[in-house]
Amino acid sequence: MNKKVRVRFAPSPTGGLHIGGMRTVLFNYLFAKHHNGDFIVRIEDTDQNRFVPGAEAYIFECLKWCGLEPGESVMHGGEFAPYRQSERKEMYRQYAEQLVKEGKAYYAFDTPVELEEKRKTVPNFQYSQATRSGMKNSLTLSQDAVNKLLAQNIPHVIRIKMPHDETVGFVDMIRGAVNFNTSQTDDKVLLKADGMPTYHLAVVVDDYLMKITHAFRGEEWLPSSPVHILLWQYLFGLDNMPEWAHLPLILKPDGKGKLSKRDGDRLGFPVFAMNWTDPKTGELTAGFRERGFLPEAFINFLALLGWNDGTEQEIFSLRELVEKFSMERVHKAGAKFDYEKAKWFNHEWIKKSTVHGLQSTVKPLLINAGIEINDDEKFKTVIELVKDRCTLLPDFVQQSSFFFQSPEAIDINAIKPKWNEHKEQFFAELIRMYQLADTWQHEALENSFKELAAASQIKPGDVLLPLRIMLVGGKFGPHVFNIAEVLGKEETINRVKHTLSLLEQ
Repeated sequence: MNKKVRVRFAPSPTGGLHIGGMRTVLFNYLFAKHHNGDFIVRIEDTDQNRFVPGAEAYIFECLKWCGLEPGESVMHGGEFAPYRQSERKEMYRQYAEQLVKEGKAYYAFDTPVELEEKRKTVPNFQYSQATRSGMKNSLTLSQDAVNKLLAQNIPHVIRIKMPHDETVGFVDMIRGAVNFNTSQTDDKVLLKADGMPTYHLAVVVDDYLMKITHAFRGEEWLPSSPVHILLWQYLFGLDNMPEWAHLPLILKPDGKGKLSKRDGDRLGFPVFAMNWTDPKTGELTAGFRERGFLPEAFINFLALLGWNDGTEQEIFSLRELVEKFSMERVHKAGAKFDYEKAKWFNHEWIKKSTVHGLQSTVKPLLINAGIEINDDEKFKTVIELVKDRCTLLPDFVQQSSFFFQSPEAIDINAIKPKWNEHKEQFFAELIRMYQLADTWQHEALENSFKELAAASQIKPGDVLLPLRIMLVGGKFGPHVFNIAEVLGKEETINRVKHTLSLLEQ
């Protein structure tokens, strides 16, 4: 590649960041870093009616959590500022007016009421080659009439004049050659009555001015391609047009249709990167971060939704993804969302994580659950013992709380059916033996336990589960003698005594 690679993610600040948007971020980032290029975030806020307070800051927080921060943006600055389209408003009109002057676009004075009336009376009405001659625009009005309307500041839009029966096309980096007939596309609005550009005009002008070399977006934008190709041709020349790739959809778990927020609500999984609270309704939409995902697992999962490196490898660090990513390996077909697979990735990343890496994330979870952590060395030992058993970060609360406080409930019903006097005598003897123990290490505790079981003519397995339940409250947790070692002599003996007293009742 001769030019320096420059890619952009251009979200609208209209709400939470769907994982489809996050995957677009990721693919942009990986492509840019793979080619030692620039990753830019541009805020496309031209639709002021849909603007949602807080959405812009939320987008940047999502990127920061994932470690996918841009080199240029409204937050980071850069030589192509401003990076917020509403702050670039004045520059778009000149391009729209240039197109009108050259006969490539026209003024349309139809009021919203008149357009609504057309939609009611004409089935599937579109403002296009077939209908523009019957509308109120600079193609049907005299020049004098147009000049008068403009002089009176009558509200109007500027629409592209789509040519009749021409073929326009481009080579998609994922799909290959894609062609369109211009007669199939309506005359899109380029400049709105409030002077704001629509996406169609703004994306082309900004990509040109910001020297964007590659533009990646969802496949739902494919039908708009003819408009964008013509705008590039008319304004800047096709040689300056970025290379395009239209990413496959992320599909519902059954593969039938695009994944939506409603699917997440219905099936109980997150579809946003982070929790999002709608400021108007107060409705909370769950995010992967708050559900207990590590950012490494989240981006690993996202990367493999529609891409692979051609091998069987599934676990990739961000550095490895940057190294191996290529747009040619992105699939054309949609990728099914699989929440169980997402959790598998998280489990693998928790297992891979160091105790040091998990400490600062896990500690607040335990504190919020009312568990006091007074001994950091003990806390590190506990994380090492339980991390292989945790799929989501909140699992650490259940898997480790009993190390720091006695379990609130003991699952007596799991012990009682096979409980007898012989086992009661065994545990009474175990207490005496442990009270006399000189060392308190898991190997020695296990050996003496097995020796006592053999002397008592009891299978170790028959008394191992009751011991586990006595110490943790239920049938879970790491190796039982590791638990006893961390709890210490006094606490271990006290918990055994407490459960024996419950069994006597």
